[in-house]
Amino acid sequence: MRVRYFGHTDVGLKRSHNEDAFLADPELGLFVVCDGVGGRARGEIASREAVDFIWEWFKREEPTLNELRTEPQTPESVGKLCQLMRGAIQNATYMVHSLGELNPDQRGMSTTASAFYVAGSLGIVGQVGDSRVYLSRDDRVSQLTEDHTLVNYQLKHGLITPEEAKRSRIRNVITRAVGHKDYVEVDTLPIPLFARDRVLLCSDGLHGYLNDKALGRIMAKDVQEAVLESIRFANEQGGSDNITSLLVEFVD
Repeated sequence: MRVRYFGHTDVGLKRSHNEDAFLADPELGLFVVCDGVGGRARGEIASREAVDFIWEWFKREEPTLNELRTEPQTPESVGKLCQLMRGAIQNATYMVHSLGELNPDQRGMSTTASAFYVAGSLGIVGQVGDSRVYLSRDDRVSQLTEDHTLVNYQLKHGLITPEEAKRSRIRNVITRAVGHKDYVEVDTLPIPLFARDRVLLCSDGLHGYLNDKALGRIMAKDVQEAVLESIRFANEQGGSDNITSLLVEFVD
């Protein structure tokens, strides 16, 4: 399956610097968005290092990945791909945490990580934090990831309503992050891929403003225009955070 893709990141209208980072390596089949946490320059370092460590892990495992890509899809091979995704993000977690422990100025830095790996006609999602991955298929858009936030926990357990969640003062507090500790639980999800599927990875600076109507309108555009329009949209809504949008389209 060939891919078309485009990614862009923007500082937004309220922040002085950009703590988001993203990576697109179509030859390797890896796409990543990270949103740094920690303030000052620490978030920038955490997100950039996490992207690099995830890429290095997949690059090192490329011979194994190439074998798994060509094998028939079985529960065992899919499980191995999910394990490789967990290993990549867990390795980034350990390394970012270690960097913070070694440098007092970086202590406490961390980042979200949303990753997507393309293995032939199968996609593997990896998730920590509150960046998101969406799938657009047959004009329907669905969210593939779960936000690791206090507000989402409250929603899942019926403690607050969706309307209260939108107004919550703790809506940006995440419960899992890459680098905050030396270990994190990583969500993975395998999904079949079909021609004309589109996958959007984005930071909360974008999805915090999205509703179903806006998301559907943006995803219907050409790949590059969709990404640029998504960033314009977030800035028009206030641009209160850094904005990163990375869209991948699968071509038959």
